[in-house]
Amino acid sequence: MTDFRFSAVGFDLDGTLLDTFRDLGAAVNYALSLGGFAPVPVGSSKDLIGGGAKIMLARAVQAQGGLAGGLEGDDFRALYKAMLQYYADNNAVHTEPFDHARRVVDELAAKGVKMAVVTNKFEEFARSILTQLDFLDPFETVIGGNSIGKGEDGRYISKPDPAPVIEAQKRCGIEDPDRFVFIGDSTYDVKAARGAGVKVVAAGYGYCDRLPGDLGSDAVIDSLDELIPALQAL
Repeated sequence: MTDFRFSAVGFDLDGTLLDTFRDLGAAVNYALSLGGFAPVPVGSSKDLIGGGAKIMLARAVQAQGGLAGGLEGDDFRALYKAMLQYYADNNAVHTEPFDHARRVVDELAAKGVKMAVVTNKFEEFARSILTQLDFLDPFETVIGGNSIGKGEDGRYISKPDPAPVIEAQKRCGIEDPDRFVFIGDSTYDVKAARGAGVKVVAAGYGYCDRLPGDLGSDAVIDSLDELIPALQAL
C-alpha cells in the first residue's frame, strides 16, 4: 500500500453509497398523505435529504405551512412515527448501490483498507437495507444517527457533530486521523469530517445541499469510479 495513505475509509450512505431517494420520497409522501398534505414530487425528495428522516419530513411539512404545535406537537410526532414504520417496511424497494460502488468497495478491501458506514439514518434501517442488498459484509461497522446515544439536549448525536466519524475511526482501529478519510455528499458530512480532523471527499453525484465545489471538501468526485484515484492523489 505504498501508494495509499489511508488505512480506513468512512462512507455516508444516502447519496454516497446508495441511491435511496425513491424509497425515502415514498415514505415522506405516505406521511404527508396521512396529514392531509400534498405529496412532493419523488425527484424533489433529493432536496429534502440530509440530517435524517425527521428533518426530511419536517422540511416537507414546513414547506406546506406546517402543523399546529409545530415540530414538537403530537400531530407531527404521529406523522413521523408513521413515516418510520412505512420506511421500515419499504426501505429497499427501489434503493440500489450507485454505479461502481461494489467494485470500489471490493478494491479497497483488497488493499487491506477497513471501511465504515456513517449515516444519519437509524442504524437498524441502514443495516436492514445493506443486508437486503447483500452489501453489509464489507463494512467493519455501521454507525447510524441513533448509534452513539443522545446529547445533553436529548437529541441523538449525529452528523454534523464529529462524534460519529470519530467513533468510526475507533471501531476501525485507527488512532491517527491522517489514516482515515470520509466520503459524503452534504455539508453535514464535510462538517463532521472537519470536526474529526480527517480528510473528506465530496460525492458530487449525490444529493448535495450545495454545489459540490462549495462543500469545502479536499476533493470532489463525479462518480465512485473516481474515488480510489482521488484518494491516491490526496
